Amino acid sequence: MNELAITVIGRDRPGIVADVAEVLARLGANLTDSTMTRLRGHFAMTLICTGPAAAEVEAALVALTAEGQLLATVRAVTPDAEVAPVGEPYVMAVHGSDRMGIVAAMTRVLVDAGGNVTDLSTRLAGSLYVVLAEVELPAGVADTLVERLQRTAVELGVEVTLRPADPDLL
Repeated sequence: MNELAITVIGRDRPGIVADVAEVLARLGANLTDSTMTRLRGHFAMTLICTGPAAAEVEAALVALTAEGQLLATVRAVTPDAEVAPVGEPYVMAVHGSDRMGIVAAMTRVLVDAGGNVTDLSTRLAGSLYVVLAEVELPAGVADTLVERLQRTAVELGVEVTLRPADPDLL
């Protein structure tokens, strides 16, 4: 069984998800993990599926990319062994005026504390910049991490919160 990582990006239009999912279903590919979003009028999808060979999926997606409005990539990947979470789940939220370096600085603080970002999204609404990140943190570091995050947030002129994630919602 092949495991594939597939990305699809391009100008958003209704039907992209259905078109890609139908191509994969016809090939017998099982979509296991995916994330799809619209970013400033552009569609972006990343998914993992199991099934046919990469070349077969690439050939089948050509019909969707032929007009040049979408770009699709297909890459064979090695399945990971089941891995238990290495830390406790938290959610970090950052908001404030948009400026360069917010994501870089805040995620560096997390990594330096031994954290791992497992999901991250950002949104710019006018001049307000919002970051939401799901992170795994080593046991016992959250209290001291909050202090470091707060110092970095002050330097950036933004606000930050870090709270335990409700595992039933993730």
